[in-house]
Amino acid sequence: MSLKAIILIVDDEETIRFSIKEFLSGLGYDVVVAETSEQALEKINEFLPDLVLLDLRLPNMGGIELLEKVKTKDPNALIIVMTGYGSIDSAVEAMKTGAYDYLEKPFKTEHLKLVVEKALSTQALRREVLELRAQQCTFADEPGSIIIGNSYQMKAIYNLIKQVAKSPSTTVLIQGESGTGKELVARAVHHLSSRKNGRFVDINCAALTESLLEAELFGYEKGSFTGAIATGKPGLFEVADKGTIFLDEIGEMGITLQAKLLRILQERQFKRVGGINDIKIDVRVIASTNRNLEEEVESDNFRKDLYYRLKVLPIYIPPLRERKDDIMLLVKHFVHKYNNEFNKNVHHIPAETEKMLLEYKWPGNIRELKNVVERAVLIAGDGVLHPEIGASIDSRRGSAVNANFANDKNNDGENHETLDIRSLANIERQHIQKVLNETSWRRTEAAKILGINRTTLYNKIKEYGLCPS
Repeated sequence: MSLKAIILIVDDEETIRFSIKEFLSGLGYDVVVAETSEQALEKINEFLPDLVLLDLRLPNMGGIELLEKVKTKDPNALIIVMTGYGSIDSAVEAMKTGAYDYLEKPFKTEHLKLVVEKALSTQALRREVLELRAQQCTFADEPGSIIIGNSYQMKAIYNLIKQVAKSPSTTVLIQGESGTGKELVARAVHHLSSRKNGRFVDINCAALTESLLEAELFGYEKGSFTGAIATGKPGLFEVADKGTIFLDEIGEMGITLQAKLLRILQERQFKRVGGINDIKIDVRVIASTNRNLEEEVESDNFRKDLYYRLKVLPIYIPPLRERKDDIMLLVKHFVHKYNNEFNKNVHHIPAETEKMLLEYKWPGNIRELKNVVERAVLIAGDGVLHPEIGASIDSRRGSAVNANFANDKNNDGENHETLDIRSLANIERQHIQKVLNETSWRRTEAAKILGINRTTLYNKIKEYGLCPS
C-alpha cells in the first residue's frame, strides 16, 4: 500500500471534512475534499482518487445517486459510505449498489484507520490484477483461456505460439513436466490458428488401455470386437476433422498405435477398428509429453520416425522453479479467482509468505501452486495470505519426517502409534515415485509392479504431483 494514496472526502459538514482530512493527512495520505456531489465528480475526474469516503446525506444529488454515477463510470472505484446513526438501511442499499464498506457516525479514528487500510490494500490487489491481465496471453473468450507469465521464457513461448498458429497443418510437440500448462498451450495454438472454428478434441493417452485408446482415436465398426454391437462409432480423429486433436501424454502410447498414428500424419487417412474403408481427414495433431522422447527412442519405447514427424514445431515449457518471476503473478491471479469463487476478500500477501512461495521448488508446478492458493484463500479469515500457507507446502516434508521416525522406532523393536493419513499418503507417494524412476517412467511396467492399472497410476501421479527426477 502506498503512503501517497489519494483519498477523496465527500461531506457537506465542514467540521467532519476538516477532522477526517487532518487525521488521514497525518497518516501520510494525500487528501482531497468536496462539499457536494457535483464537486466530488469534478475532483474524481481531476485526481483519480484511490478511495472515496462518501457521506450519504448530501444536498441536491444524494450520496446513493453519486455512488451510482461513479460506479457506472468506473466499476472498480472503491467507495466507503458514511452514514448517521439509525441509517443502516441506507448503508445496506449503498453496499448493494457497489460500496465497498460503510462507517456509522460517529466513528473512532482507529476504526477509520483500519477500514481505510483494508480498503486500500484491496484496491492495490485489484490494480495488480489489472496489471496482471496486461502480462498474460488471452487466446479465446472462454473460462480458463489465459496463459499467465511475464518471464522471458513465457514471452518467448507466447511468440512461438503465434508463429506456430500461422501454420495450421503442421504437427506440434509440447514438452514439459506435469502441471506446467501443456494443454493450455495446445488450446492457444488452436484458437489462434485458422482452425479455431473447428473442434479442439483432447484425450489423455495414459488414462486408457491400448485397446480402448485405439477405439477412441480411430472409432470402430459394428461387431469389430466384443461389446461393439451398436452401429459403430466414429473416432476422435473424425470428430476433430477441420480442427485440432490434442494427444496428451503421447509417450504412454504403445508401439502398435504409434504406427497407426504415423500413417495418419503421413497420409491423412485411416481405417476404423474392424473397418476396410479409408477415411480421409483434415486435422492438426498436437502432442504433449512429460517424458524425454529421445531417451524413449533410444530405449525402443518410441518410434524414431514418429518422434521426428511430431517434432516439426517443438515447444518446451520450463518448470515453475525455472521461472520464478511468474510465481507471484500466478499467486495473485489465483487469489483473485478464489476471492470471487469463495466470496472472500484476501487482499494482502505478507513478505514472509511471498518469500516462502518463491523459495519452494514446486515439483507439481502450476497445478500444485493453484491447489495451495485455493486452500489458503478458503481458510483465510482476515483478508491476509498468512505464512501458515507453508503448512500446505511443507506437509509432505513433515509427513516424510513422521514416517521415517515411525520406521526407525519400528526397526528398534519399540511400539509406535499408527501413522496418520498424511504419513501413509507420503509413503505411497514415495513408493510410486521410486518404482516410476526405476522403470524410467514406463507407466505400463510401473503399474504392473505396483499391482494397479494404468488409469489408477495416472490418477496417483496427478494427485501427488509426481514428475521424473
